[in-house]
Amino acid sequence: MDTLARLRAGELAGATRLTLRADLTEFPEELYSLADSLEILDLSGNRLTRLPADLGRLHRLRILFCSGNPFTELPEVLGTLPNLEMIGFKACQLERVSAAALPPRLRWLILTDNRIAEVPAALGERPALQKLMLAGNRLEALPASMADLHQLELLRLSANRFATLPPAILALPRLTWLAYGDNPLGAERERAVRTQAARQQRIAWSDLALGERLGEGASGIIHQARWQSPTGPREVAVKLFKGSMTSDGTPESESAASLSAGTHPWLIGALGDLAEHPEQRSGLVLELVEPAFGNLAGPPSFTTCSRDVYPEDTRFTAAAVREMAGGMASALAHLHGHGLVHGDFYAHNILWDGGARCLLGDFGGASLLPEDAAQAARLQRFESRAFGILLEEWLTRCSEPVDPALAALAAECQQPDLDARPLLAEVAQRLQG
Repeated sequence: MDTLARLRAGELAGATRLTLRADLTEFPEELYSLADSLEILDLSGNRLTRLPADLGRLHRLRILFCSGNPFTELPEVLGTLPNLEMIGFKACQLERVSAAALPPRLRWLILTDNRIAEVPAALGERPALQKLMLAGNRLEALPASMADLHQLELLRLSANRFATLPPAILALPRLTWLAYGDNPLGAERERAVRTQAARQQRIAWSDLALGERLGEGASGIIHQARWQSPTGPREVAVKLFKGSMTSDGTPESESAASLSAGTHPWLIGALGDLAEHPEQRSGLVLELVEPAFGNLAGPPSFTTCSRDVYPEDTRFTAAAVREMAGGMASALAHLHGHGLVHGDFYAHNILWDGGARCLLGDFGGASLLPEDAAQAARLQRFESRAFGILLEEWLTRCSEPVDPALAALAAECQQPDLDARPLLAEVAQRLQG
């Protein structure tokens, strides 16, 4: 029996979480039978164009997903839900977002891949907002009120129409993970980078024999493969992108960033762009990482919002923390020196060998640094905060007494005064010293 039939039969009484995909064109009235229990509702992948005016009857609802439905405006009824914290309307057909649609406790808003040209000033009046995902829209500006979003940590602005970086975001004290590629503000430089990247080796699909699936991320699926390279057979990894838009940006931007990042012992290297795929899929050919390496952590959960989730038994020695911190600081400084910010410097984008070696990958949120030196320094210091958070996470999982100098460094990288944070080149130098 499918979920809708079970709901109508009264078999889901007391449910706190429900996913309902049944080609719906109308909101099922039976959902109100769960009004006193339902906290998470996923209606993605249906054909809904509206939500009922009495949706507030679901008074315990905290999380609502309606992605992939043909809504043209964010329903204003969402603003009446007292406990609603997370909203996901990705890949709908949204053109309008009104102030009335933003609930007072809004913490996480996903409006990726729509047609939105303007967001209301009221967005800056939601003090709990931590994550805002607006990639793949038609935005040219953000309201000045966003300067008041003192809890905002993750912001996705890629693939919009920004001619300049919005001034309101450049002094946000907690902004840490920012992606802004594929905008007019850097279009000319991005084209040059892509042209240069295209001159590098392009690897034909016919020269690859795909093997087992190794993993999956927000932007693509990774397989092991054997490449018949000019120098002979070679084991590699192939990342096949899922589509034309991810929560972070576009595959083209990720490819250009990966190929222009250069080589570094603590980075997963890119070998070339995938070419001549029979279904015209885009992809990257990457260095194959040794089997001893695995994901250091999982991505943030609904509860943690902007913090990764580590396995309960994850522990590090004091020596390992110091070595990993030095390696990651060096890798970020290397990227900054190549005119890039990673934009998604998280443990879930790091592979770990269980000891003291790490490899940073996934350039889906990477962006070119602007030519303006002051802005470039600000953006690098956003990434300093990401490093400080990661170092703090490692120190809390250290199996030995914490090095006071490392704890002080983690705090220094996270201080609210952006200009007082050390750049990663300085951090790397200090750790090496």
